[in-house]
Amino acid sequence: MRKDLKGTSHRVVWQLALGLGCLLVAAVVVVACNSGSSSNSASGMGTVNTMLSDPATCQAPNGPYSHVYVTITDVQASTSATASATGSGWVDLTPNLSQAPVQVDLLGQANNQCFLATLGDNLQLQAGTYQQIRLILASNTAAGVSGNACGSANNCVVLAADNSVHTLQLSSEAQTGIKIPAGQIASGGFTVTAGKTVDLDIDFNTCQSLVVEGNGQYRLKPVLHAGEVSTTSTSINGTVMDASTGNPVDGTVVVAVEQKDSTGVDRIQMSTLAGANGTFVFCPLPAGTYDVVIVGTRHDGVLYQPDIITGVSVGDTVGTVKLSLPTVTATSSVSLSGQVTAQNSSMAGTVMDAQLSALETMNSNTYTIPLAPTSTQSASTLSVETAASTSTVICPSGTYCANYSMMEPSGGASVGAWASSGVTFTVNANLASYIVDGLAIVPGSGGTPDCSPSEVKTSTTALTGAGPYNVTGLNLAFVGCQ
Repeated sequence: MRKDLKGTSHRVVWQLALGLGCLLVAAVVVVACNSGSSSNSASGMGTVNTMLSDPATCQAPNGPYSHVYVTITDVQASTSATASATGSGWVDLTPNLSQAPVQVDLLGQANNQCFLATLGDNLQLQAGTYQQIRLILASNTAAGVSGNACGSANNCVVLAADNSVHTLQLSSEAQTGIKIPAGQIASGGFTVTAGKTVDLDIDFNTCQSLVVEGNGQYRLKPVLHAGEVSTTSTSINGTVMDASTGNPVDGTVVVAVEQKDSTGVDRIQMSTLAGANGTFVFCPLPAGTYDVVIVGTRHDGVLYQPDIITGVSVGDTVGTVKLSLPTVTATSSVSLSGQVTAQNSSMAGTVMDAQLSALETMNSNTYTIPLAPTSTQSASTLSVETAASTSTVICPSGTYCANYSMMEPSGGASVGAWASSGVTFTVNANLASYIVDGLAIVPGSGGTPDCSPSEVKTSTTALTGAGPYNVTGLNLAFVGCQ
């Protein structure tokens, strides 16, 4: 047993971490007070403010991007979970944006606590339970964006390597909006009660939403979540150290907060980088309880064993977490690789988008282990898009495909339950066992399944011996895709 964490005043640590750490964040926050405008709404009015924030793991100098600009023209909400983009009952939360769109750098510095920008003035809203949100972006050909940092386009990425600007291609977001359905909103919707104030956070997972296509273009494949946040206790924070030196990790550390989905698998809700001094903060964060998963890469490429802290509530600190190097092997990493294939209902190849994750089961619970931070991995999960065969990528007959490779720690994760007095970890002396999990989703849909089945998993890969570990042939075959 290893006791790594000391009890610390939550309020003091929260205040310090908030001041230091919120410069790392970026997503979309809707602050709503009272409301109502449908069959399930109550009488009364409230107020809504709309702001933007988001944690980022792909920002220079650790990641490939200096800036990611998006131009927002509207944010809308509906009490209907099934309302179409053109259906009735949508509430316009930011009516002024249609005439004056706001361009926001999702990797920019926060200028108001945790938020990057204010998107709209105070707006009265009827009471009710809102089960769907849409964030609408300007098309890349639309005019009227003041101070456009993208040049001829309205949405773009700026590469850290050479400061080159590349248009960020959109799918249907300009016309129908980036959809956040009830399944992507904590508790299935946010409820605005007459006479009460509700703070709603829409988390724009920027780094997981960027895909480099085979033709070299950058495309936005939005990954969004939402949930009610508290104005007084909005963060989870802590500090990550190297167990052997007692100092901050000389390298890169990724921290993720996770919650179980309907199948019982812990899925990443947000991820961020620890600072040079080892501190991290998630702010704002929807109210609830999370598991915190930490992975780290030393400057020489050596990977630490993951640490998992379970049962962390918003407003808590995890204190100081010490990452350890694996003791059972000289090879600290494992390469997991394979091919993703996609067929439509006619058994012909088709374009399909999938989100790939590495899962590890500990104590009968299955967690997503964020991809180890390296020069080629800047997001916590991997996005792939299938395409027809090329001279370098050969697909099986009747399919479109995409090759993938992901790097993970070879040491198994250590798990400990959060406690105010500190976390006691059960140190894992075993090698990791991974499953590669693929979720097929319709781009811009907020998680609408694409294929049938929409989730495909590989068999469990249990590492043995001293390494090196290079597991190939972990193929994922999707059928019945749209």
